[in-house]
Order: sequence, then structure tokens, then C-alpha cells
Amino acid sequence: MAATVANRQRRRIRRRWLEQIAEAVMEAEGCRPEAELSVVIGDDAWIQELNRKYRKKDRPTDVLAFPQDVGPSGHPLLGDVAVSAETAARQAGELGHSFERELALLVTHGILHLTGWEDSTAVQRERMLARAEALLVKFGAEG
Repeated sequence: MAATVANRQRRRIRRRWLEQIAEAVMEAEGCRPEAELSVVIGDDAWIQELNRKYRKKDRPTDVLAFPQDVGPSGHPLLGDVAVSAETAARQAGELGHSFERELALLVTHGILHLTGWEDSTAVQRERMLARAEALLVKFGAEG
């Protein structure tokens, strides 16, 4: 499994740590060993543009997931996850945990969407959040 994290905003992030969390989540969710994932951390303006273009919602959001299929190398591409660092920072403050933990939660949430999890109902959201939280605890990113 290979996860690549790109930082397209000003706040410092622990790129390699997020890549390790992403790869561990991919493995836990049963992704093929050759699966690839791209994660981009951006700002609210950038994610708002993505949200407007792809979801027809003209507002920032915390995370978006874009499933893929097979890349040019023939390896399966799990997909792309886009995260807003600005929204992550606000949510971390509101929830009383660290910015890094919120980033890890949002990356995990995006991967869960790419592996088939849905959160369109309250019950689905609750199950998905519980799974994400359990994975973060398992991989040492719960703090």
C-alpha cells in the first residue's frame, strides 16, 4: 500500500505520520497491497472550489473523497482525499483535541468513504465515526 500526502497550505503537518496512518487504515479496511492513495491538505478556499465543482455545494467542507479505479501503471488507485486544514483546525478547537488528531480523523474518514462506508443517515454516520475512532486508537492517533 502506498499513501502520499501533499501539503498545499501554510500550516505545518506531519506528512510521513499521516501517510503511515493512511496506509494502516487502508490495510485494516482490506485494500489490496498494491493500492495507491493520494491525500492533499489545502485551505478552505481550495476545498470550497472542489465542493462547488463536484458536489454543487458552494461552501468549504472538512473532507472530500474521490474514488478511482486503475492508474496508468496498472496498479489500483484507491482514490484521492482532500482535506481543509483551516476547517480541521476549527473543528479540533471545537472538539478539544489536537489539529493533528483531527487531520488523522479526516483522512481516515475519507479512506472509509473510498472503501465503501456511507454516512448519509444518522445511523451510518454514527457507525462510521465509531469505526474511524477505533482505527485511530488502534494506530496510536487518538490523542
